[in-house]
Amino acid sequence: MKKGHRYRITVEHLATPREDGTIRPPLSFEAVNHDDVLGIAERVTAGFRYARDESAALAIGLKLFTEVMLAHRDDPLFADLQPALRDFIGRLKERTRAATAAG
Repeated sequence: MKKGHRYRITVEHLATPREDGTIRPPLSFEAVNHDDVLGIAERVTAGFRYARDESAALAIGLKLFTEVMLAHRDDPLFADLQPALRDFIGRLKERTRAATAAG
């Protein structure tokens, strides 16, 4: 397994939009990330303008996605996304810094 911060990710299905909907069993897997994902999620949720759950989902989802993209950076599937994601992450970092500085 590659080096980095190692996480167990678990997604638990709590409800469906319909009363008769099927609750799926939890999905759990391990992921390695070169960054401290929980630290990043903490910074993004601190004072950010979205609800805490939305901010955490954004931070965790983005970090999981981009780590896979980095591991497969030569895959043409990601070619069009890489420049846009770099810009998006830069803007997210700026907004997060501004939100935490404003306190």
